Amino acid sequence: MSLKIVIFGQAPFGRDVTTRLAEAGHQIVGVHVPPDGSGRPDPLAEAADEHGWPLFRYKGYRRKGQAIAERVDEYRALGAELNVLPFTTVILPPEIVDAPKHRSVCFHPSLLPAFRGGAALAWQIMQGATESGISIFQPDEGVDTGPLYLQTGGVPIDSFETMASLYFDKLYPMGVEGMVETVAAIAAGTARLESQRSEGASFQGLVDDAAARIDFSREVDALDRQIRGCDPAPGAWAEFDGQEVRLFGCGIDSRTDSGKGAGTILGVGASGLALAVRGGVLRIKKVRRVAGKLVAAESGLVPDDRFN
Repeated sequence: MSLKIVIFGQAPFGRDVTTRLAEAGHQIVGVHVPPDGSGRPDPLAEAADEHGWPLFRYKGYRRKGQAIAERVDEYRALGAELNVLPFTTVILPPEIVDAPKHRSVCFHPSLLPAFRGGAALAWQIMQGATESGISIFQPDEGVDTGPLYLQTGGVPIDSFETMASLYFDKLYPMGVEGMVETVAAIAAGTARLESQRSEGASFQGLVDDAAARIDFSREVDALDRQIRGCDPAPGAWAEFDGQEVRLFGCGIDSRTDSGKGAGTILGVGASGLALAVRGGVLRIKKVRRVAGKLVAAESGLVPDDRFN
């Protein structure tokens, strides 16, 4: 059985989920993608244009806390039987989320109820989680609190993992398959919902510049996780010469204290810069200064420079 589906999403993940659903025989009756903000066309919006799926580009669906009536009416006219939210950053009102016969289904890149919120990938690494997975759930009025359709774990978070590698190499392909599988079960009438447990629940906010600011009073392992969790965005940062410097491609060189003050550059070479921190030495492959992201050897930083 096929379903009439409205998509709320963006990015390659949204494109790939939507394309797979269309290939499975479902009817894509509408695609909602936020307006382009980076100057680059969104892959899901491009796919909608290519396939002739009705495309809508709105920043939001509420005004002063209330659903925008004309947008709700426009949405309802599409006749959706299910909303699919593969990768969305907008907050949808219940007038849309709960409107279809089968309501909505959403992807989240953690083992809910742990790491609820919009930066689950980063916080899993930053807080030292050792296992990840995906959750497919039915949204409710809370933030990632709705009942689960599907959950798959057993994904190791390796000691070299960045936010990008955890997502693209591991959770992305699992997520596409999980969304397609869940929609198929909903269409067949075999899908089952299970309430999220209360134990182990956590919520983390977005990783803003305050969360990404490096505190050199922290130990080597904590700083390593912070830098990897902020890679590639927003980039963990420190100050040098009054300027913001973002650090990428982090690994631990040593867990032996170098004897230099935390934040001091010990050496710069083809393998990156060696950075003294409390309890060890970090290796940083790339930095971003005003001129953009550079390999460390081309950054202009030299031994005995010190970050604040």
